Amino acid sequence: MVLEFWSDVAPNTVANFKKRARAGYYDGTAFHRIVKGFMIQGGDPLTKDPNAESRWGTGGPGYTINAEFNERSHVRGVLSMARSQNPNSAGSQFFICLADAKFLDRQYTAFGRLIEGDDVLGRIGDTPTVASGQGEKSRPTVRVGVESIRITEAGT
Repeated sequence: MVLEFWSDVAPNTVANFKKRARAGYYDGTAFHRIVKGFMIQGGDPLTKDPNAESRWGTGGPGYTINAEFNERSHVRGVLSMARSQNPNSAGSQFFICLADAKFLDRQYTAFGRLIEGDDVLGRIGDTPTVASGQGEKSRPTVRVGVESIRITEAGT
């Protein structure tokens, strides 16, 4: 998948994501939450350890960043920051929308969009899931790993 970033509306979020990616933070992680017809979520460093599965979804970089809510709409392919109930609790976890989720607009920080690889996004979104510890049918039955995330200049 290839994504573009929206530094014009979420400069600090984009800078944080790029910093994490350049440091290899996301390499070897997994999409630990897949909600069919809604979104795929990744970015938790705990997903590198299969023995930590009961804690997947709770990991982060050890700090949080402030929200940068903006007017970009959460539609299929939009990249956004995952967070807790606290709007300023995002750190490293992100999600990519599988469908329009405009109810998230101006409540989650949208900071980019998919520009290549919609077929890959669709295949990840079709991964079979079972109930998570919270009862949501979102835990993938097979590991959907992130081999690596690389930051390149546009057009390369």
